Amino acid sequence: MFRTLRRALCAAALLLPLLIGVQPAAHAAAAAAGAGYWHTSGRQILDANGQAVRVAGINWFGFETGNYVVHGLWSRDYKSMIDQMKSLGYNTIRIPYSDDIFKSGTVPASIDFSGGKNADLQGLNSLGVLDKIVAYAGQDGLKVILDRHRPDSGGQSALWYTSAVPESTWIANLKALATRYLGKDTVVGIDLHNEPHDPACWGCGDTATDWRLAAQRAGNAVLSVNPDLLIFVEGVQTFNGVSGWWGGNLMGVGQYPVNLNVANRVVYSAHDYATSVAQQSWFSDPSFPANMPGIWDKYWGYIFKQNIAPVWVGEFGTTLQSTVDQKWLAALVSYLRPTSTYGSDSFHWTFWSWNPNSGDTGGILKDDWQTVDTVKDGYLASIKAPGFPSGGGGPTDPGDPGGGTAACTAAYTVSSDWGSGFNAEVKVTNSGTTAIGSWKVTWTWSGSQKITNMWNASYTQSGATVTATNAAHNGAVAVGGSASFGFGGAPGGGGVPTVSCTAS
Repeated sequence: MFRTLRRALCAAALLLPLLIGVQPAAHAAAAAAGAGYWHTSGRQILDANGQAVRVAGINWFGFETGNYVVHGLWSRDYKSMIDQMKSLGYNTIRIPYSDDIFKSGTVPASIDFSGGKNADLQGLNSLGVLDKIVAYAGQDGLKVILDRHRPDSGGQSALWYTSAVPESTWIANLKALATRYLGKDTVVGIDLHNEPHDPACWGCGDTATDWRLAAQRAGNAVLSVNPDLLIFVEGVQTFNGVSGWWGGNLMGVGQYPVNLNVANRVVYSAHDYATSVAQQSWFSDPSFPANMPGIWDKYWGYIFKQNIAPVWVGEFGTTLQSTVDQKWLAALVSYLRPTSTYGSDSFHWTFWSWNPNSGDTGGILKDDWQTVDTVKDGYLASIKAPGFPSGGGGPTDPGDPGGGTAACTAAYTVSSDWGSGFNAEVKVTNSGTTAIGSWKVTWTWSGSQKITNMWNASYTQSGATVTATNAAHNGAVAVGGSASFGFGGAPGGGGVPTVSCTAS
């Protein structure tokens, strides 16, 4: 609820079989969904062609901090990180920002340009860098949701305005972003303000504190200049005396919905966290985690279940260090509805966070800003969803079928080996001259090793021979691009086998 650690800025290999699910071929056709701007229909988000889509993404923060740019550029090229997000099966990036990035004197800090990294960002201000990130994300087939996270880089605010950043500035800057990306459908919407909390209310009628009324004013202002955008509206902390996470209480929607001048644009957004962020009463309930679906139903799940509107869990995360947190994440992933079972008729989500430097959750990346936390990422495997059509050309555009030869190579790396078992990762690279739509990797161990679990791919094993095939979300790989999957096996000490790869 009070998440000061993360807002001040910033494992055992437990992979439940439930969470290792891979989308079957029946959903492969959905990979073409996502074109153009999006709109809502009941609890679903539909693309420009009326096909349902599922937001299955990641938060990449930094623009809202004193760096005035996404974090990690001090370590890596921004394009390589976006490529890695795509290879892991994330299809959307939520990008937090503060209103400071609109000030003329704001300069992004801590970008490494050595060795040719981030070369095209040199000399750009924060908004210029944001343009580059949006353009490349669209080229990679990812969508972007912009999140007004803070009025300034100093810290989070309970209300959408402060004495230094009045409502007029908030709305003017929202309109400026909506205008900036007019016609650029990689940006599908704006999250109007992050985590309103007490004294923010919902439906109380006081224009100074009623977040629902403020969201209507801001949402209509955005739509007045870019009517195609989705308007993401978070909850508050307390409604009718019942408190929850900051931004996570949407109990008032049933009685007081957000009404905008353009129909079918509202997506409600909840945030939900585990004990590594703060304790809540439900974690100590004797029935935990069986009590959690009822908790989520009460605060925000009913909106989806009653077909009122789509629901997007814009933030959820944990360090996964405690058993309680592991059970919480497993329960939440199940509640959000596996893609293999429900397709896009599901809750939407963006995990917090890509960044490893989130103080009370950590990230999908480890502290080297390169290595994937495969345990954490593995929990999310069953709710990942297909990517979207490319929004731009370039060398990483998988949308051009062209001619050429489909080919791939695979690199097998043992990431840890403790004798009785091991974890390994395989990176598949498109080595051909045309984009590929699927791949298959095969190897034969010299010993008695057996797969115990696998994420971001499916497998069969016959004796010592293993065949792994892509998941629905990572089969498409552009020329020169790559996709990765990981697995656990036993026993350890097996070494690195020779690996072959075929593509089509």
